[in-house]
Amino acid sequence: MTINVGDTVFSGIGRFCRIGAAVVLLAIAGCSSTNIEGATPVAATDGPKNTGTYPNLNIPPQAAAEQFTEAEKNAKLAQLKADAQAQGSKGGAVKVANPRALNTLAKKHGTDALKQIEAKCDPALDPTCK
Repeated sequence: MTINVGDTVFSGIGRFCRIGAAVVLLAIAGCSSTNIEGATPVAATDGPKNTGTYPNLNIPPQAAAEQFTEAEKNAKLAQLKADAQAQGSKGGAVKVANPRALNTLAKKHGTDALKQIEAKCDPALDPTCK
């Protein structure tokens, strides 16, 4: 009788100590900070700036990269179409092999998986499993 009382008392104290240690560790982690000395607010560096003048919309913007010619565009489109046709299915729509067999498999799969889970034994992982 005293052994059961001792288990109850000491396991409760151990649980209390573990919870307390977890709270202390979380508090310590929350108090740590990083160095923010060189940090600049995003709004101060990005965004529109008032230069005091209006932009001249008559000047065309410079392109960031060289533009494709019509020949390059047509060559790239032809390459993309050839790649798409090579990857596409030959028969058009996807054909189901045997719908009746697939329905039977769907009905049996759940029960088979449940039996395997309840047995807590996977023959693929454990060859001695029965």
